[in-house]
Amino acid sequence: MEPKRIGHITKINGNMVTVEFEDFVVQNEVAYILHGKERLKSEIIRVRGKSAEMQVYESTGGLKVGEDVELTGELLSVELGPGLLGQIFDGLQNPLPNLAEQCGFFLKRGIYLEALPDDAKWDFTAIAKKGDIVRSGSKLGFVTEKIFKHFIMVPFGLKGSFEVAHMAENGEYTLKQPIAGLKDGAGKPHQVFMQQIWPVKVPIQAYSEKLKPQESLVTKMRIIDSLFPVARGGTYCIPGPFGAGKTVLQQLTSRHAEVDIVIIAACGERAGEVVETLKTFPDITDPRTGRPLIDRTVIICNTSSMPVAARESSVYTAVTIAEYYRQMGLNVLLLADSTSRWAQAMREMSGRLEEIPGEEAFPAYLESRIASFYERAGLVRLHDGTTGSVTIGGTVSPAGGNFEEPVTQSTLKVVGAFHGLSRERSDARRYPAIDPLISWSKYESFVDPSHVQGGHSILRKSHNVSQMMKVIGEEGTSLEDYIDYLKGEFFDFVYLQQNAFDEVDESTDAERQSYIFNFIHNILEAKFDFEDKEKALHFFQRLRQQFRGWNSAAWKTDEFDKIEKEISSLLEEPQRSAKETKGA
Repeated sequence: MEPKRIGHITKINGNMVTVEFEDFVVQNEVAYILHGKERLKSEIIRVRGKSAEMQVYESTGGLKVGEDVELTGELLSVELGPGLLGQIFDGLQNPLPNLAEQCGFFLKRGIYLEALPDDAKWDFTAIAKKGDIVRSGSKLGFVTEKIFKHFIMVPFGLKGSFEVAHMAENGEYTLKQPIAGLKDGAGKPHQVFMQQIWPVKVPIQAYSEKLKPQESLVTKMRIIDSLFPVARGGTYCIPGPFGAGKTVLQQLTSRHAEVDIVIIAACGERAGEVVETLKTFPDITDPRTGRPLIDRTVIICNTSSMPVAARESSVYTAVTIAEYYRQMGLNVLLLADSTSRWAQAMREMSGRLEEIPGEEAFPAYLESRIASFYERAGLVRLHDGTTGSVTIGGTVSPAGGNFEEPVTQSTLKVVGAFHGLSRERSDARRYPAIDPLISWSKYESFVDPSHVQGGHSILRKSHNVSQMMKVIGEEGTSLEDYIDYLKGEFFDFVYLQQNAFDEVDESTDAERQSYIFNFIHNILEAKFDFEDKEKALHFFQRLRQQFRGWNSAAWKTDEFDKIEKEISSLLEEPQRSAKETKGA
């Protein structure tokens, strides 16, 4: 057994501690500060000569210069294996319910629990056979975890090809019992367990190739899927001022998006919002499976009241778990809320390191850190020919809703879609409060592109007329411009907005979206002949009311067909009225 490497604290600056050592240290190495009976987890973030700076993932209150620091030689890592689904972890992968049982309401620092229980037994079924040639990421067998086949894979850190020397018999095993033995080209044996450890800041790359995301990820939010789509394996961001509905939009997306696994990383959100998530998710019924939504969810919880350094670990812990399930051929959605708080933690550490600040005192490497996080999304083809994906959606909380600030701008450079929330829309109770005039997407929608372009066009026209009417009044607006304004408002109210309290309207599948959008497109393109503005306004008000009822009618039911006929009849009225007027 190697002797322990021990350093000594020479300086304490908030959550940054400087350590002097005699032996050697490794960049990003995990170290423990030995404070009485407490062991406080830290990470080496800079080495200079015989001293190193560490970010401490716990409160540093009470620490003293001269106290010992134990260097482990290991990188910050997570446990990967059966038992992750349905769990609530902190940024260091401590299971919070177990931690609460041990510590009570107020969590104590320096207590670290096993992320996955060692004594739990899993019913293992072998896939590989003795003599098979395998490589990192190859599937050796599986256990049943919730509703999924959780594949046990060759450890991701093994390089090259291996021969299966022996496989365990089908039966129950714990995470610490070997289920396979491999032999490399030199004849060296390697044991495989159900559990493996992986450093969080190193992407898992046990696949044959990375593909370009093309297929739409259906979130069942109409404004997203139709106008500003997200690709499966793509990236998007949701910036918006406080209270504009970012967290609610993420919760709705996590509930209804057509993905297998949802991972929520609350990296610095306010405790109140996180508590709501923790309370509601176990009781929500998954509309896809009929089981509790938590069964296909992993929550990484690191609130704004927890130590700031742990925000960084929570982001990387979440994306590593997402990559792990992607390796099984599953589609994973990672929702990070909010990356601004993670960036603020980086700014704080950068200030303590006395680095040259960038814009608004954020570190100069802010953009590259954000980019490296979003680059871990993607659609991959695995060695067995199947595909898996990680889609990353991050919220940004710019101060004062200013989208020109560094975190938003750094994020916009790397993501494929931008869903900007506006204070005006949230104040007007137009939810989701995504502003269609500033948002964009580089991905293609499943709706006809020409129809999407027409929708954008009428929204811009309507906005311009609305701004003009604020200056010259409704009287100074032509009837034609006024009808364009009413069309844009109609499109906004009946399609872009959704009622999250309505069982039907809160989510709309792709088939229904395409059908309704095409129906609305014909209305937006139609030439209406009204006598005056009052009749035009009255007509669109009635049309809007009919559509609201249509949105609440279940797809392909008698009620749905009945309302559609009523709307079609209503649309014929202006033409009938015009003919009667001409005849008279």
